Amino acid sequence: MKKRRFLSVLGLIGLAAALLISGCSSQSSTQQGDKVELYMGYSSDPPTKKKMEEIIAKFEQSHPHIKIKTMTAPYDDFYQKLTTQIAAGNAPDLWQSDGTKVFGYAQRGAILDITDYVTKEISKEELNGLEFNKDSDGKYWGVPQGIQVGALFYNKDLFDKAGVPYPTADWTWDDLKAASVKLTLDANGKNADDPAFDKKSVKQYGFAFFGSSRGAFNILKAYGGGVLDPTLTKSIINSPENKKAVEWMVDGMQRKLFPNPADLKAFQSNFKAFLSGAVAMQIDIYAATTSMNGAGLNYDVAPMPKGPDGKRFAPVIANSWVINKKAEEQKVKAAKEWITYWTTSDEAQKEWTEVGEAIPVKKSVANSEMFLNPATKPENKKVFLDTLEFAGTIDTNAVFTEWVKVFTDNLAELFMDKYGTDEFITKTDQGIQKVLDDFFKKQ
Repeated sequence: MKKRRFLSVLGLIGLAAALLISGCSSQSSTQQGDKVELYMGYSSDPPTKKKMEEIIAKFEQSHPHIKIKTMTAPYDDFYQKLTTQIAAGNAPDLWQSDGTKVFGYAQRGAILDITDYVTKEISKEELNGLEFNKDSDGKYWGVPQGIQVGALFYNKDLFDKAGVPYPTADWTWDDLKAASVKLTLDANGKNADDPAFDKKSVKQYGFAFFGSSRGAFNILKAYGGGVLDPTLTKSIINSPENKKAVEWMVDGMQRKLFPNPADLKAFQSNFKAFLSGAVAMQIDIYAATTSMNGAGLNYDVAPMPKGPDGKRFAPVIANSWVINKKAEEQKVKAAKEWITYWTTSDEAQKEWTEVGEAIPVKKSVANSEMFLNPATKPENKKVFLDTLEFAGTIDTNAVFTEWVKVFTDNLAELFMDKYGTDEFITKTDQGIQKVLDDFFKKQ
């Protein structure tokens, strides 16, 4: 009996010991084998998707504790899905945000304030565009993934045929208009300086502008005006500076030096006017070089012209990595590791530069022969880097799409002679302020 009881106790001790060893072994195995799964989102086309997958694979090799799961799609589809996911509470832990959307995500409470991480672990001296994600309160909401900045694109062949010197860094907006007179041709080949010039049969325009980053906003800023105040909550459209800028634009439209909205519509796409050789100059961002090179255009870029007081402005869009405010702590940590890798790895930066999608965020790569290579168009790529010194954001906020619609719709009506400059200023100022108040006064 005692022997049986002893053996029974001995068996229980053995079983407990075995379970303890097994449990420790299992726990050790789990800790060693556990990986953080980071859910990442980004918009893509086939070349960028392929390259991003290659960069992710190399990141995972050097960060074996992180496994990246992706959600990607073409631009429109991606942001439509992302909007749905944010509303449903199942958005990626980390996503690549269009620079025009960063402050909107912040103001709607969708992304994490990463000021502490940025100020302690990201080098402002080594990166392009970091400050463009800092709001008026000094908070950082993203870290640049790739930079887009505006410049004056010009068709060298059209300039050569007209005998007009190429744009220089000394050009003012009035210089641009004077050149446009020589570059604007009617169906008979007469330029806008010829008394016989026929405004009703223009076949080539001097300069085109449209949209937000490629449009009138830049001219307003160069003239000392703008659309929103620094808090991005008040309209500043009603100003003498803006009126002068608008009058400058209207004059060019009325003289048919610039195509109006109806003229551009004939090209089926605003972008096709310049690509087809029907426009000599256009404001555009770095990403446009891909389509221009594909079209075989003989073109180059120059700095944006100066306003009447010497002020120069160019639009910048810092497409950025942002972190979901609802991401778990371990996912946030993994997301920061990815961002640090993206911004500091020469290999990752050089590989992304090969795609030609954006200006590299790492300054040493942006200033390298790889990016500045004059053998590929545009020859004067350094213009994009120099432009960052005076570039600014295009007043993006939570209702950016809504206020831009008011601005561009009213501008189109002005350019089609539906009302005058004063009415445009008043109507647009009131319309934009209503959009702003409808959102911000409810917050």
